Amino acid sequence: MTSAPNDLAFLRRLRPLAARELRLALLAGAVAGVMVVLQAWWVATILDRALVGREPLAELVLPFVLLFGIVALRAASTFAAERLGFAAAMRVVPALRRALLGKLGRVGPSGAAALPTGEIVAALSDGVRAVEPFFSRYLPATAQAAMLPVGIFLVVAPLDWLSALVFLVTAPLIPLFMVLIGKGAEALNQRQWLRLQRMSGHFLDAVQGLASIKAFGAGPRMVAEVGATAERYRRDTMAVLRIAFLSSLTLEFFSTVAIAIIAVLIGFRLLWGELDYRAGLFILLLAPEFYGPLRMMGTAYHARMEALGAASRLVALDALPEPVLASGTARPAFGDGIAIRFEDVHLTYPDGRIALRGVTFAIEPGETVAFAGPSGAGKSSIQALLLGFVGPTSGRILIDGHPLETLDPEHWRRHLGFMPQRPKLFAASVRGNIAPGEADPDDSAILRAAERAGVAGVIADLPQGLDTAIGNGGRQLSGGQASRIALARLFCRDAPLALLDEPTAHLDDDSEAMIHAAITQLKGRRTLLVNAHRPASLALAHRIIRIEEGRIAVGQAEPAETACPC
Repeated sequence: MTSAPNDLAFLRRLRPLAARELRLALLAGAVAGVMVVLQAWWVATILDRALVGREPLAELVLPFVLLFGIVALRAASTFAAERLGFAAAMRVVPALRRALLGKLGRVGPSGAAALPTGEIVAALSDGVRAVEPFFSRYLPATAQAAMLPVGIFLVVAPLDWLSALVFLVTAPLIPLFMVLIGKGAEALNQRQWLRLQRMSGHFLDAVQGLASIKAFGAGPRMVAEVGATAERYRRDTMAVLRIAFLSSLTLEFFSTVAIAIIAVLIGFRLLWGELDYRAGLFILLLAPEFYGPLRMMGTAYHARMEALGAASRLVALDALPEPVLASGTARPAFGDGIAIRFEDVHLTYPDGRIALRGVTFAIEPGETVAFAGPSGAGKSSIQALLLGFVGPTSGRILIDGHPLETLDPEHWRRHLGFMPQRPKLFAASVRGNIAPGEADPDDSAILRAAERAGVAGVIADLPQGLDTAIGNGGRQLSGGQASRIALARLFCRDAPLALLDEPTAHLDDDSEAMIHAAITQLKGRRTLLVNAHRPASLALAHRIIRIEEGRIAVGQAEPAETACPC
């Protein structure tokens, strides 16, 4: 678990994002503090003139108008401080979420696999949202607690040293008990966030495996487990709330007792004639205002604890190691095909798993190469290296003579096409799935790609053609149709390097034949790297490179037409 100092340092690193709004909130809070003192003085003055001086009401009209102006200015500055605090949070929260999503994009699937999916989802949703009160409430409350009590103390001290002494003695008790109680809340918040992440991961696993759960009759047991996890989370939440209420009670108790002490002292001294009415009333009106910011900071302190609990998970996400590719800046021009060279490449994943051991091979532009071997041999790791999802532990990868780590990741990936074993289709239209991420896709290019992928007839039969929403995962399509939509995506991109990871796995013979016929159109025009097991897929290649236990097998490569089935 990340230590609290690191969590706090992470939150402090975010402050420059909202520095302007926080400064303005501080200024608005200072104005509100000045208006608090002026309001108390003006109320005391009006009551002194009316009750002690017995001035007629007509002579107090102007003071009442001025008092109304002070109250209005105080309300406006307080509202401005709250709005600016919220604006500061709204600067931080979207920027933080974008930064974390960008981090996930840079680390890729291999890096993100170091954290459970449920934990990542909880961090990006609830974790980022929990940071908002730290900036909207805690930081402004802390600034106000530092300014207003000090200002009131400096105003009261020349008027009445005894009341100032009470302020001086009792004021430190509130933050002291706030910290003492908050220490217990910190541990509970950390545990609560762990519960939330586990519950998120458990629920996500249950949803993803819903078909299997139903098929094996495990529904009631899974419902019971999810319910038990939710119940434990509820108990942790209530424990945090109990401490929060205890903290509020303690702070209110000490501030109320302190105000009562000041009221008693002022009352007796007014009775004995040691203090004039206006000064006594002025101090008495300021007493609740003196403790108000300290109580508010005590309440906001729990927002700090919650933010620290969330930050511990955000730090873990932010600390994921990025592949070497992420630091490149070169943007070379690539032709229709790309030359690839691996030189003694080793790859060890962060969990210690060795994927590649001294792999060396060369691929010419426009060549179609199939990588064959048992599952786990390292075929997908070669593609992960080329995609930039991981960086080599040692060795060198050259792309048209350029070291891969020197290339700009976005520029390089724009020249890549990728078709995984199980293509990902999004909850978008057919158009959005064939040309994802394009602001203004060319329908004619999309239809040509669909025609080459053999899926144009399927699209024509859909109710709204290219505008038909196919649902997350392509629920409206068969497995073969979904694979052809993914292949159309590959054709539409028309990248000089195409990576295909067992593109016909899990398909029937007819669908496999259609996919192979479509892929054949790319052969010779683009550099193709195909991971394959089936003989028909291996036959697409100019040559085959066999991988065994992370190494190139003896003989390294063989022509596809002489390859035996594997």
